[in-house]
Amino acid sequence: MRIGVLGTGNMADALATHWVRAGHEVIIGGRDVRKAERLAARVGGGARPAGLRAAAESAREVVLAALPFGAGADVAGELRAALDGKVLLDCSNPVGPGFRLLTKGGPSAARQLAVAAPGAHVVKAFNLCHEDVWRMRPPVFDGRPLAVPVCGDDATALARVGELVRDVGCEPVAAGGLERAELLEATAALFIGLWVGEGADVQAIAPPLAYAAGPGRQEAQEAEEAQEAEGGSTGASGRLTPAAVAPPAPSGCPVPPSASSR
Repeated sequence: MRIGVLGTGNMADALATHWVRAGHEVIIGGRDVRKAERLAARVGGGARPAGLRAAAESAREVVLAALPFGAGADVAGELRAALDGKVLLDCSNPVGPGFRLLTKGGPSAARQLAVAAPGAHVVKAFNLCHEDVWRMRPPVFDGRPLAVPVCGDDATALARVGELVRDVGCEPVAAGGLERAELLEATAALFIGLWVGEGADVQAIAPPLAYAAGPGRQEAQEAEEAQEAEGGSTGASGRLTPAAVAPPAPSGCPVPPSASSR
């Protein structure tokens, strides 16, 4: 793919580096072209610097909005014609002081991008972890790749973002339409508050998938498996393997950065 990156901060750096290594063509766009030049040189792999508009116009399939909350919608509005028909990937966290959502019950950050650039296919992803997690090669914890929830309304856009998630070494998880982006953003606020405010490991707050409906379900599945092993049933349990959407607190996520640092 030919990917435009709007922004020259840490998330732009982390994700663009993976995508260049995966063989994608990347154009780094910034208001300050000198910052874009420095980031493109650091990313390497033929990444090219440009202004914001040139990066959006040069992108063929995907544009990453690695911009602070608030600035993202303004930039998307300015570039709406250049974004028409392209995937607009939002990784922002509208989280402010006290780990509160800056959207204040209004439209999600992702929805605000969609309103600003109605011809773009907005997808929400990569917002639950600190940029240093995305720098890992790959983000794997206890032998399990990090899972990345992805929200969006366009099937082709979701497939393209799924490919980019895999290029980072993670597994995409279908998290619903763009209306569910507000839940992803609220999850980020909750995780940040637990990690930073309480020093808690968010992986510990949910049971394994097999126990999601309570231990009775797990016991029934174990009985079914025992029956299958004895040849008494040919049915399959159909269980899914759970994937962690958050890294362990000690190794993985100092707090995901505030919107202003993206």
